[in-house]
Amino acid sequence: LFSFLVFLRYQIYYGYPLQTYLEYPIIIAQDVILLLVILRFSGNMKRALLYAVTFWGGWYILTLRKWIIDLAMNLCTLISAASKLAQLRCLWQTKDSGQVSALTWSMAAYTCA
Repeated sequence: LFSFLVFLRYQIYYGYPLQTYLEYPIIIAQDVILLLVILRFSGNMKRALLYAVTFWGGWYILTLRKWIIDLAMNLCTLISAASKLAQLRCLWQTKDSGQVSALTWSMAAYTCA
């Protein structure tokens, strides 16, 4: 979600045409809905407010200075790779890949690359 937020804000900040980043608001909305559903069914809806404040605060902070948005854009690849490594570590420790299909993992790894 962080990467999509940064990509969207970066492209709006630099005035790219809407057609180049139109999928990012849709992907962000899907991720937010998924996060809300997960929080709802895990009984942690109070955290939703914390995530909403973080989301809106991050949206504003990214464009306070030009170097912040540029640095965040450069760190997105590192953050995406780190999240994949964290998933791999979890799979390695549990020795259970029952929740992960090869197709979705391949698509996620391809997108990250």
